[in-house]
Amino acid sequence: MVVRLRRGVVGETRRVCHLVPAPDPALGTPPRELAALCGEEILPGQAELLSGFTGMPCETCLAVSARNLPPRLVRAS
Repeated sequence: MVVRLRRGVVGETRRVCHLVPAPDPALGTPPRELAALCGEEILPGQAELLSGFTGMPCETCLAVSARNLPPRLVRAS
């Protein structure tokens, strides 16, 4: 999922788009907090769910997600 912290939760320069693994619905109750790939902990009501990247992405989230891609999907130009 792509989420961004809401206005007022953090300053504008920290309102980046984080990548968060979607909770497993088979586990029942959603977790109390979500953890972005960068380690940012997001509490209920702190973030908005986005349909895609809107604005600046979290560079650490992107780096971690790229590191987890299978080698055949990573292509150096």
